[in-house]
Parts: sequence; C-alpha cells; structure tokens
Amino acid sequence: MLSYNELKKGTIFVLDGQPHEVMEYEFLRMQQRKPVAKTKIKNLITGKIVERAFHQNESFEEADIQKEDIKYLYNNKGQFWFCKKDDPSKRFFMTQEQVGPAGMFIKANTLVMALKFGDQIMGIKPPIKMELKVKEAPPGVKGDTATGGTKVAILETGATVNVPLFVNAGDIIRVNTETGEYAERIEKSKE
Repeated sequence: MLSYNELKKGTIFVLDGQPHEVMEYEFLRMQQRKPVAKTKIKNLITGKIVERAFHQNESFEEADIQKEDIKYLYNNKGQFWFCKKDDPSKRFFMTQEQVGPAGMFIKANTLVMALKFGDQIMGIKPPIKMELKVKEAPPGVKGDTATGGTKVAILETGATVNVPLFVNAGDIIRVNTETGEYAERIEKSKE
C-alpha cells in the first residue's frame, strides 16, 4: 500500500478500480491544518487528467502493470493495428488516444511494449529512437539561418518533424519518439 506522501511523479496506483499515473506532485503543509498532497493524475485507461488533493488518512494500492512485446502492423482511419509478437492471427487495434503522439513515429513490423493492467492494454511504449526515411523536405536555402536553420520534413510514416537544413528527401534520420524531435542523420540519400 502507498501512503499519500509516496505519490511521487511517475508513480502508478489504483484509484476507483482504475490505474492512474501521477503527473505532478506537491506536498503542502498549511498552518493549523493537516498536510495535503496536491497532485495532477492521469487515468491510464481513459486518458483523462484531473487535479486532486490527497490527505494523510488515505492509502492506495500500487498498480500491477505488466509489460508485453507486441508487433505494430499499420494504422488506418485513426486505428492502430497490432498483433501478438509470436501469433500474427491474434490482431487487435488501439485508438490514436491510447497510442499517443509517439504512434506517428512507428514503422510497420516494429516491436513495441504494451502496458497492461489486468487483461486490458492501456498504452504502448515504442523504442525511444526510431530510424525513419525522409519522404519530403523543402530544399535548404544557403544563408537562410534566420529561422534557426531548420525546416519541416515529412517522414515515411506521415509524421512531420523539424530537421536541420542539410537534411534532404531520401535521407534516413533518427527521431526521438518521446519528444518527436530530430536526433541525427544516419544515412545520406543516394540520389
């Protein structure tokens, strides 16, 4: 069991039968009053974020989150399709809200980690870095560094990312899936 002062950022606990993750935590001790833990928590099943204060007489069960590797297949009309790692016949889909923004950086047949609470998949954790091909990138103009030397490129998955001016269509770049930012160029285009 967790007490109210153990609800630090990143802690996952059960509240009203559903897993919640602590997004923000602040411990308040006001004069002549009992101490309070002021939190911002996210329901991991619905995705809803609420602010809530917890008191010293409250305690919580730590959420038992299992991790399982699954294979990403494709997305279509807001549905991200996956299958069991070893059994392609067991297919299921998740919504854009469940997958989150990192879903735009996953290539077909990539293994991702599913976060499960009981038998229900709450979300996924893709690899932190993905290597993706640049599908479209406007040409970099010499001397155009007033904007910080970046331009917007469209990747093979359809995601857009700010890249340095030297990146061109056909290049392979590494992207951080957590932040959605360009990390480095892996391979220069052969064109």
